[in-house]
Amino acid sequence: MSDENQELAEVSSAGGFDVNKLDGAEKAAILLLSLSEEDAAQILKHLEPKQVQQVGMIMAGMEDFTQQKITAVHKLFIDEIQNFSTIGFQSEDFVRKALTAALGEDKASNLIDQIVMGGGAKGLDSLKWMDSKQVANIIRNEHPQIQTIVLSYLEPEQSAEIMTQFADKVRLDLMMRIANLEEVQPAALQELNEIMEKQFAGQAGAQAAKMGGLKAAADIMNYLESNVEGLLMDSIREHDEEMSQQIQDLMFVFENLADVDDRGIQAILREVQQDALMKAIKGADEALSEKIMSNMSKRAAEMLADDLEAMGPVRISEVEAAQKEILSVARRLSDAGEIMLGGGGGGDDFL
Repeated sequence: MSDENQELAEVSSAGGFDVNKLDGAEKAAILLLSLSEEDAAQILKHLEPKQVQQVGMIMAGMEDFTQQKITAVHKLFIDEIQNFSTIGFQSEDFVRKALTAALGEDKASNLIDQIVMGGGAKGLDSLKWMDSKQVANIIRNEHPQIQTIVLSYLEPEQSAEIMTQFADKVRLDLMMRIANLEEVQPAALQELNEIMEKQFAGQAGAQAAKMGGLKAAADIMNYLESNVEGLLMDSIREHDEEMSQQIQDLMFVFENLADVDDRGIQAILREVQQDALMKAIKGADEALSEKIMSNMSKRAAEMLADDLEAMGPVRISEVEAAQKEILSVARRLSDAGEIMLGGGGGGDDFL
């Protein structure tokens, strides 16, 4: 771990509470609860729907809101924000250019309308703010082609949760449709927005949009639970072996973390809880385990090694769940442009 990271770790444990015990969402929740309702609302509107839901649930359920914990989070926030000479988020031009550079013009346009122009989430975008079960119920009786466009339009993690609400046969059909989808014409997208509008009011702009495809299918597969992912991949392989291989090649799995640079590994470790890290490493190969430990302080690596040695058998399902949790962190950091990821792709025994 670099001197800067070690210094940050020392600061974050000052005041008697180790802020590293909190994950990113918990830190965000404490910081937001420390603000006025108006200021918190201004920050929340810059987050993705999934992030708002996650942080909001933590805020609503937070009970052990101690002064030590508040102080530790505030101290960490101040130390991290001092690394920036200027914030710059007040500039509409800055937001527009930053979002377009990060997401591409097509994907950024809806966010720009909502954040910069103050427009609400309408039409298809309204689905992003709904519970996955609710979205599944809305589209359950629609034509598979409409279901395919909706799932391709939403974020992969939400689409994965929605797909778990359908039967295996339906999941297979939808995943293969998503993989074969390449582009949706403006008229079709506008028509679908109007269908959604009739169901819960509002409208969204019609624009030519590339959606679906093998990468979209791989992204959704990444977020499925391991047992669901395995069964679905086997079914796809039976119907189209070439497609299954192409999807698998585009998936990012835990072993691919070996290709992430040291700075990226350190960024991931700062967001991961110790229990999840221990279970994930339990099922990792020696090279990846060594890479992870080499990016920790000597003391932290020694403590982790001791904990692993004392750890009893762990179900493979628990290991896979922990690895998925860490991959979710890695993908979030990658989407934010903080790290670079590569790509590649895979009972209840014990390890």
